[in-house]
Amino acid sequence: MHSLILLLISLCLPFLCLGKGKWCYDIQDASCGPSHWKIDYESCGYKKQSPINIVTRNAQSNVHLTPIIFEGYDDLDTDDKWTITNNGHSVQVTLKGDIAIKGGDLPNRYKAVQFHYHWGTKVDPGSEHTIDGEQYPMELHIVHMNEKYSDINDAVKDPEGLAVLGFMFVESPEENSKTEPLINALKTVPQPGDSKPLEPFLLKEMILDQERLKKYYRYHGSLTTPGCFEAVIWTVFEEPIRLSKGQLDAFSETLFYNASQHKALNFRPVQKRNGRIVYVSDSAVRPFDAAVLSVLLAVWSSILFN
Repeated sequence: MHSLILLLISLCLPFLCLGKGKWCYDIQDASCGPSHWKIDYESCGYKKQSPINIVTRNAQSNVHLTPIIFEGYDDLDTDDKWTITNNGHSVQVTLKGDIAIKGGDLPNRYKAVQFHYHWGTKVDPGSEHTIDGEQYPMELHIVHMNEKYSDINDAVKDPEGLAVLGFMFVESPEENSKTEPLINALKTVPQPGDSKPLEPFLLKEMILDQERLKKYYRYHGSLTTPGCFEAVIWTVFEEPIRLSKGQLDAFSETLFYNASQHKALNFRPVQKRNGRIVYVSDSAVRPFDAAVLSVLLAVWSSILFN
């Protein structure tokens, strides 16, 4: 039963197969792009949609946003292979084994189900969330399901049914060797529907180091693809992951929407916040805080030396 559930999640996420119409991104066909999703998927027009623009100076500090506890991210406890899939909209890795997160003011333990990416082109950014209006080259989503559920269809009915970790990417002059297993696997699934076994690796190698995981933003939102269910506790990390330009470009160069069109710009534009509060962990350093600190230091120096 557990294997069947994972298979269904693999086939349906990031776009849960619970809608009635075709959907796509504008680069594929504007007539079925994000602005049209709410026609066939009513919940895509609701008030707590994702992604959003995170305005750091407006984020409210929350002492309960302690460091998230990552379980199984540093352990290969399964003999089963993962699966990498070109699902037509993104590239997705379906996970096996006991990988989970808890703490950080999450209401329960959440089991990792899959991860996928959203990216741009060689010259255009492609992240879904933006921070202070800045869109990044790429964004990673690691999707976790509240462990009280065994069926994703039940989880998406609960505002706390899913917990998704969002990581931004920036270009680095050096390659990130830790991501090479994933980068190398892209070429095995170039076309929609391609799916191959993937040798498991330490999931912690795909994200930030422990110290930088303490800095994050938190809000309640939705899946960023149809059916856009408002069932997600979002955690967006402040610091980006670094990849070389060649590694970033590998996604748009290697993967395709169809036989001829490269897969790129597979992101939903930011949605209205509609009064939702974005919280920030105490460990995060916001530009506003840095500015205030600079002023205080200047005043203190003036007092000392004048």
